Amino acid sequence: MPHGKPAGVRCVQLTDDNLCRLFGLPDRPAVCVNLRPSAEMCGETREEALLYLERLELLTRPNPLCDNRNRDYLLEQWHEFKGRGS
Repeated sequence: MPHGKPAGVRCVQLTDDNLCRLFGLPDRPAVCVNLRPSAEMCGETREEALLYLERLELLTRPNPLCDNRNRDYLLEQWHEFKGRGS
């Protein structure tokens, strides 16, 4: 994806079984190479991992319409979600 991957859009380099076609190749984007998954990011289930990534994308995407109130709301929702897993 020459201009980056927009939030909420599946990466075109993922295979049907969610493996990266560019893994280990020099063409792999730096953001992917430098990503270090953690237990928090992976969660206990695939659904938890996808929810984490979705929220990460929402919180980091450039969006002039997303003011601090929306960001605070998303963070509050994230903390509530994490509290349920404890």
